[in-house]
Amino acid sequence: MSVPLSLDVSQAHPRLSELTVVDVRTPAEFASGHLPDAVNVPLDRLTRSLPELRSAAEHGPLLVVCASGARSENAAGTLVSRGIPASSLTGGTQAWTAEGHVLDYPDYPDGSRKRAVWAMERQVRFTAGVGVLLGLALGLLLHPALALLSAAIGGGLVFSALTRTCGMAVVLGRLPFNRRGAGSHP
Repeated sequence: MSVPLSLDVSQAHPRLSELTVVDVRTPAEFASGHLPDAVNVPLDRLTRSLPELRSAAEHGPLLVVCASGARSENAAGTLVSRGIPASSLTGGTQAWTAEGHVLDYPDYPDGSRKRAVWAMERQVRFTAGVGVLLGLALGLLLHPALALLSAAIGGGLVFSALTRTCGMAVVLGRLPFNRRGAGSHP
């Protein structure tokens, strides 16, 4: 079955019941709000989950979701290249809520929502910014060669943009606060 590589919210919403929604954000991001009936398969676990995702796709195409659509676009491309019908939600959960659709939240015994974790893109921007400032400060205060830390981070950001991958996001995704609140798997 051929499916488009991406669907916008107006295309995905009416078809939600026939799609298996796969959220590729970290478990903590997933717990901070996700599309109804979504399953959480973090991007760094996507390849390991291919057999389960292939099985889930037998019931209908997969709709891959993240916060903004960037990670889900990469994940959908990976799935399609492995013969699994998948589409990415253009704009991610941000576009979903901007169109007025609700997100589901985990049911906590006390009825509360836990503190939301920053989106991965925000975590990467913060970490890169701190690293650049730290490199500049160390270069000025201790040794000029330490300013190369800032250059290395800048180079990493350029590489990330050109390859549409992000090593810093992979590392940050493995931190404990990004692992809490894991959702279900297909």
